[in-house]
Amino acid sequence: MNVRLTDSHAKDVGTGHGAGADDARRSWLARTLLPEGTEPDPRFTLANERTFLAWTRTSLAFLAGGIALEAFPLPEVSATAQSVIAVLVIAVGLLISLGAALRWLKVERAMRTGEPLPVPAIVPLLSLAAVCACGLTIWSLLS
Repeated sequence: MNVRLTDSHAKDVGTGHGAGADDARRSWLARTLLPEGTEPDPRFTLANERTFLAWTRTSLAFLAGGIALEAFPLPEVSATAQSVIAVLVIAVGLLISLGAALRWLKVERAMRTGEPLPVPAIVPLLSLAAVCACGLTIWSLLS
C-alpha cells in the first residue's frame, strides 16, 4: 500500500527548511539527518514517533526475556541450549531496536519529501525470530 502525503499543510508551516531563517532554527542533528524536504504535519511526525516507541518497547521486552532466560535455570533445558536461546533472544531485541530507529528515519524522510512510505522490514524479522525461538525451545524440550 503506497501512501502519499500532500503538502496542503505547507501554508501553515511555511516553505519548509530549504534555506533561510527556518533552517537556522533547526538543530545540527535535524539538519544532518533530515536535510531536505518540508516540515510534515506534526500529527504524522508524532504518529511516526509513537510507532518507534512501540517497537522500542518490543525490543526491551526481548532484551528482558533474554536476560531472564540466562538468569533463571530451567531444569528441562540444557545449560548450553538455554544460553544459545538467551543470546538469540537478546540479539533479536537489538535488531528490533536498530530496525526501529532506521524505520523512523526512513518514514520521516519519506514524509518530508513526499515519497511513498517504506515497507516495514521489522515484521518479517520478528516473525522469523519467533518461529526460530519456538523451534529451538521445542527441540531443547524433546532432547
